[in-house]
Amino acid sequence: MAQTRKASRYIVPVAVAGAAAATIGLVPALAASGDPDLPEITAQQLIEKIAASDTQTLSGTFKISTDLGLPALDGLLSGVAGGGGSGSADPSEQLTRLVSGTHTLRVAADGPERQRLTLLDGKNEYSLVHNGTDVWAYDSASNEVFHEKTPAEAGEQRGEELPGTPKQLADEVLKAAGDTTSITVGGTAKVAGRDAYQLVIAPKQSGSTVESVKIAVDAATGTPLKFTLASVQGGKPVLDAGFTKVDFGRPAASEFTFQVPKGAKVTEGGAEAAGKDAEKELEKGFGPGLGAPGLGGPRFGGPDGGPNVIGEGWTAVAKLDTGAPAPGKGEAPKEVQGFLDSFGEKVTGSFGSGTVFSTKLVNALMTDDGTVYVGAVTKDALVNAANADK
Repeated sequence: MAQTRKASRYIVPVAVAGAAAATIGLVPALAASGDPDLPEITAQQLIEKIAASDTQTLSGTFKISTDLGLPALDGLLSGVAGGGGSGSADPSEQLTRLVSGTHTLRVAADGPERQRLTLLDGKNEYSLVHNGTDVWAYDSASNEVFHEKTPAEAGEQRGEELPGTPKQLADEVLKAAGDTTSITVGGTAKVAGRDAYQLVIAPKQSGSTVESVKIAVDAATGTPLKFTLASVQGGKPVLDAGFTKVDFGRPAASEFTFQVPKGAKVTEGGAEAAGKDAEKELEKGFGPGLGAPGLGGPRFGGPDGGPNVIGEGWTAVAKLDTGAPAPGKGEAPKEVQGFLDSFGEKVTGSFGSGTVFSTKLVNALMTDDGTVYVGAVTKDALVNAANADK
């Protein structure tokens, strides 16, 4: 049980810095002046503050806005993901709605064993409750319930993988630091009525689609309150997720009690693999501080069975050999090809020819011979990577 509590202590810092340790560098900087007026702090000290955070209980309202630069696809993405009452309460289908548009969530957490997330969608609600080894999900639009058991040893395994102290975690970031990223303190801010420091993470490399990542860190507790990912294209952030209200007191036990509504259809999930997937989906939904996206340069696959990687850090590009010709080579109907062409741009180079499909964050090049290059890089950087691969 002590080990489980220790794991909970580091849920917040690992979400922010743990996944970045292999790819990010650190540039100490003093906090810029701003409102509120807080003591100066270096980036290293702020990372240590995040790591030292012992936030285990909280509740509040969380808002997520996502803009990939594809407004015409927002409805399609929501429909495919299960929005608007898909007839399924499976978290893997429902929570993918968060990749598009603006959503409001109510969240509550009481340590590593109890969390609740409620996604509000007009008159409908989607709730996800984790209590001990049980995960319950309910979709009010379809009156369906999803239930599964999570592995009891999950918390212990998480604790074994984490650094022992905040200083050790910060040292790991520094030890693995490279020349691809700068991390500074970019002033202060008010988030959900609380004083916060702004941790700013930005690529040093040219060619990345990421302009910066900003994390608003609660000055009193070290808890991340807001996460903003900006594109070099400007305009609205690709991702803007943060608390609008937050309370660090312990939520009522009733928040984590679930009763199957009358007449609801109940679907039982898998006991092992599915349970792990559901717990991951729950943590994703909480955003910064409870499963926020990893920071730093993109990372693709692994040494066994993963795609080849060209470059490093923020300009890394994954190469996948599909063995199939690109869409439209005499196989797709004219209507389908026209749809694909409307989102793609024809390009040529020493690699041959192909089509680049773009968003504000990720670009993908599909060559006519079936090779795919993808990364959080600009179109020119993607074409250069494909040329260098030949």
